[in-house]
Amino acid sequence: MPVIALGLNHQSAPLDIRERAVIPADDLEAAMARLAALPSLHEAAVLSTCNRLEVYAVVDDAQQGDAIQQWLEQERDLPTGWMTPHLYRLSGPDAVQHLLRVAAGLDSLVLGEPQILGQAKLAYRSAAQAGLLGQILDRLFQHAFAVSKRIRHETAIGAHPVSVPYAAVTLARQIFGDLSTLRTLLIGAGEMIELVARHFHEQGMRQITIANRSAAPARTIAAECHGQAIPLEAIADHLPQADIVVACTGSDTPIVSHDIVARALRDRRYQPMFMVDLAVPRDIEPRTEQLRDVYLYTVDDLRDVIDRNIRSRAAAAAEGEALVAEQSARFMDWIHTLAAVESIRHFRHRGERLRDMELARANRELASGQPPEAVLDALARRLTRKLLHAPTIGLRDAARDGEPDTLEKARQTLGLDNEDDRSGS
Repeated sequence: MPVIALGLNHQSAPLDIRERAVIPADDLEAAMARLAALPSLHEAAVLSTCNRLEVYAVVDDAQQGDAIQQWLEQERDLPTGWMTPHLYRLSGPDAVQHLLRVAAGLDSLVLGEPQILGQAKLAYRSAAQAGLLGQILDRLFQHAFAVSKRIRHETAIGAHPVSVPYAAVTLARQIFGDLSTLRTLLIGAGEMIELVARHFHEQGMRQITIANRSAAPARTIAAECHGQAIPLEAIADHLPQADIVVACTGSDTPIVSHDIVARALRDRRYQPMFMVDLAVPRDIEPRTEQLRDVYLYTVDDLRDVIDRNIRSRAAAAAEGEALVAEQSARFMDWIHTLAAVESIRHFRHRGERLRDMELARANRELASGQPPEAVLDALARRLTRKLLHAPTIGLRDAARDGEPDTLEKARQTLGLDNEDDRSGS
């Protein structure tokens, strides 16, 4: 039964296509119940994020991808074939390698981003809850999680920030270490400030103040990070308490002047202040950088860091790709062994049945008074003859039919090339 992957992502489909294709979280349970009803589908998992929608499945035939595509289009009320230009279809080792790359962040819009691993784990849990997780996908997802963890620990792919908000937070952590006891003043309420607030909150910071001209957006961000919202006019009053200041508004002129920062430094007895100006034009007066105990960075400073980090991640990604290729092959080796499981089980059962029959016969002979030595010798001879009968016939037929490759493979399988066996030791 092949493993297949069917989906679209930020590389194969533009945003407007992805928006229409995505399955909302509230609809996923019912959608997967209908997916489970597809004929010849044994296992399935759905990975749905803002940048990708993918179905991983174990099916009788790779052509089952057509039925999965129809299911996707019906779930989103889309015309038949609407997704075709944007879908990629992978099977076997390609599907396995793709999931390993996805879980490790090697296929992400932001190379190496860690959020995708959590989303893959959510897909795994959803499949289990839907009763669609079987032996193969269970092991595949667990393998993908383990490979992702190895790549994170054995390469530097996640060591360097590659987004402006995260770079700002990482820089603050490098300067201060523990952020949990620090106080932060964020100026603005746009996407940049929202991301900075979220990253600071995730780092354990609990004293976050949002200053903005419009109160509603500031209150929304403050609620998400358990902070407080203040009007823009109150910045000067709150600045002396701020260990970290990040500004990003749409103002044409600086909002934070050199003079109010100088006064804030005096009030805080010249404890260091880390400031990041993400705005263009700038929100913090440039000459503020001249103040002692102020560490001021602009968006250009951070972009230089990010560019270097992107190059570092690319080098680490090459190491990750090599590990993915190795581990994909390892998983496919396991898949191939599944085909032999039933044969191995039958072979063992046959050997155990012959053993039990001959052992019962030997016990009867012993009970009739025959000499134990003769009984044991006869038992060994009969059991050896019966166990070797089928392999012997197979070797003879391969030789007679002129099949040297089959003969050599049989010799390897039976261990006939073992030097110890040939020497009699």
